[in-house]
Amino acid sequence: MRVGKLNVLVCLYVLTLPAIAGVTVSSPSNNSTVRSSVHFVATAASPACSKGVSAMGIYTSPGVLAYIVNGTKLDKYITMSSGTHYPVVQEWDNCGWSASVKLTIRVDSSSVNQGSGFGRTFYDLQSSKGWTGYALLPPSFGICSTPSMDGKSTKSTYGGGTVQWADILWNNHLVGDFSSQGLPDFGKTLVPSLHYFTYDVYFWIGNTSSSQALEFDINQFVNGKSYIWGHECRIDGGHEWDTWSNPGQHWVASGVPCNPKSNAWNHLTLQVQRTSDGHLLFHSITLNGNTAVLDHYDSPTPSNWYGITVNYQIDSNKYKTPYSVYLDKVTFSAK
Repeated sequence: MRVGKLNVLVCLYVLTLPAIAGVTVSSPSNNSTVRSSVHFVATAASPACSKGVSAMGIYTSPGVLAYIVNGTKLDKYITMSSGTHYPVVQEWDNCGWSASVKLTIRVDSSSVNQGSGFGRTFYDLQSSKGWTGYALLPPSFGICSTPSMDGKSTKSTYGGGTVQWADILWNNHLVGDFSSQGLPDFGKTLVPSLHYFTYDVYFWIGNTSSSQALEFDINQFVNGKSYIWGHECRIDGGHEWDTWSNPGQHWVASGVPCNPKSNAWNHLTLQVQRTSDGHLLFHSITLNGNTAVLDHYDSPTPSNWYGITVNYQIDSNKYKTPYSVYLDKVTFSAK
């Protein structure tokens, strides 16, 4: 039998569909390690829907919609526990379309120091040059000089007097203008590159009830803005940590207890950050091994200063009780 040749004409039809909804996530990066306060930034588009995007949301785990916002832009900080997470950023449009992006991130809440690039650590600052002392007196708390510090372990004393609420302030310019560490940063490239800061100090106080408060501050002045990470252990006023409100120029109660030990060395570690979007982040306070994660945000104020400084201050109580505080192993890290 002769088999005839069968010619089959196959017609291929290509159906071109309009682009549908999409999500673009710019923060956090996929497969990245982030701090416990995760910054989600994303945008959405829906070219196929003439009515546009309705809303965007963040699922921190399957079925858990942690945040939702109307519109095409999303910018939200969400606190997440340590470990590996698979959050989903999703959008919904007004035509029934939806799209999402799934991320893999590792949350490390143990440290705020996750930056890269130049880093610098200053050790034994209590015995370093560059400290300037000031006596602050009410009502204006204007600055007047006091003797310079000396010795490996540094002693600060409030000697009482006739004025209530007097304070003793010590300040050191580490980087930038008036640098005591040989880092004037004339090219203005170093200070802008530093975002993560750790202030680590041991302090000894005889009777804690003699003090109104102990204050430890980290300050950065950059790009015409002032970032003041002020931390105050309010002893006589309720044994609580306060943080400094930059725009409001007042203390804000954190809800975190502050109970330093009398007649003993206390170990304090403060971790803060200048965020990529230009805010202050008060990350954590660790006192004598007990860590409190604040993840409290604040906004900077205008400034003509340039550089990085640290402060230390002791405040008198209403009874003007004399007392002394010793500092040792003062370490400051910037990255």
